[in-house]
Formats: sequence, structure tokens, C-alpha cells
Amino acid sequence: MRVTGLAFGSVIFGALLATGCASMRVGTYVSRDTDFSSYRTYAWAPADALPIGDPRLENNPIFVDYLQGAVERGLHGHRLLLVAASEQPDILIHFHGSVRQVLSIAAASRAHDHGVSEDVDIIDYDEGTLILDMVDARTNRLVWRGWAIDSLNGILDSQDRMEEKINEAVSRMLDRPGGL
Repeated sequence: MRVTGLAFGSVIFGALLATGCASMRVGTYVSRDTDFSSYRTYAWAPADALPIGDPRLENNPIFVDYLQGAVERGLHGHRLLLVAASEQPDILIHFHGSVRQVLSIAAASRAHDHGVSEDVDIIDYDEGTLILDMVDARTNRLVWRGWAIDSLNGILDSQDRMEEKINEAVSRMLDRPGGL
């Protein structure tokens, strides 16, 4: 089952860094008039048709399971209760993910016996973006969005590393100042 959509899921998948090209970048948006103390329950919104763009994740039920588990643990820590969508939750959660190939170019000057040379290093890696969305179920208005961006190198081949990076991304999104 692939869950994606507009409610609370759009920011967490992000890129999962294993190569050292960059560190995980995380951010959030909170609607300025949102009072999270009025929300008590949430449910996963129905999946939408937006593809992640990489079959290594789209066809990976372990990725979805890790992601949903991390979100559910994080929201439980914020005192939100998971209910069935039929029970009229306060918030609907969606997630989206995308993968793109990135070329990072770094120039370096190196001193040699015969002078200085400019060397260019090109690093090629897959970068993932995970987005989590929370939508007010009554008004259908986006009230919170979180995202994480990181390198996927070394993540897709290791379930343990994938779980670790998903947990980090979700935790950092949900625990940012000014958020939930």
C-alpha cells in the first residue's frame, strides 16, 4: 500500500545522506493561525497518484512501513491519537517523496612542485525529498508541512540505514521550534 497525498505526508522522506555530500536539510511551515492544541486525532489520508519517481522506493513496502511508523510514533509523542479515517479525525496526513540525480561540483587548488593547479571534483548522487503534510480534516486546509532533503546513497541498499534516516527526518521535522 503506497500512501501519498496532500494531508500530512509530504515532507519526511527527504534525502538520506550516507556519502557525506551534504547533511540532511529539514524545514517546516506552520499556518500562522493554527492552534495545534485543538487537534486530538489524525488519520492517514487516501493515497494519491503522485509518483515518487524511483521504483526502489515506490515498490518498497518497507520504506512505507518505516515512514508510517516513524510518523505515528512522532505524533503519539505530540499527544495525537491515530484513528480510522471513518472516525472523522481532526487532521489528515499525507506524504510525498521525490528522487532526483544531483551533480555536485567542487573546485580545489592544489600546490605542486611546478605551481598550482585547479582540480574539479564531480560527485554524482541521488537526492531524496520527503514531504509530510497535515491538513485540517474539517476545512481541508494545509496547517503544517515538513520536509527533509538528503542524499540517498547508501540508504536504498540498507534497510537499517533507511530506517535510521527516516526516523531522523521525521523526528527533526516534528520537533522543530514553532511547530507542533
